[in-house]
Amino acid sequence: MITEIGISAGEIWNYLDKNGNATLDQMTRALKRPRELLLMSLGWLAREGHISLGRAEENFKATLTHR
Repeated sequence: MITEIGISAGEIWNYLDKNGNATLDQMTRALKRPRELLLMSLGWLAREGHISLGRAEENFKATLTHR
């Protein structure tokens, strides 16, 4: 499972690098990964300081902290 989380974290990072910020729903649709897996990956990236998370209405919004 750790490997899947790491792979998804890399996909999220690449997606945000290409598209700027994005909501969880946008990433779920674009990356075609389970929402729960993306949440774990977002947590990993946030804990490592690679992204910042905020609220976007009824959703989460992620932004890269460094490019």
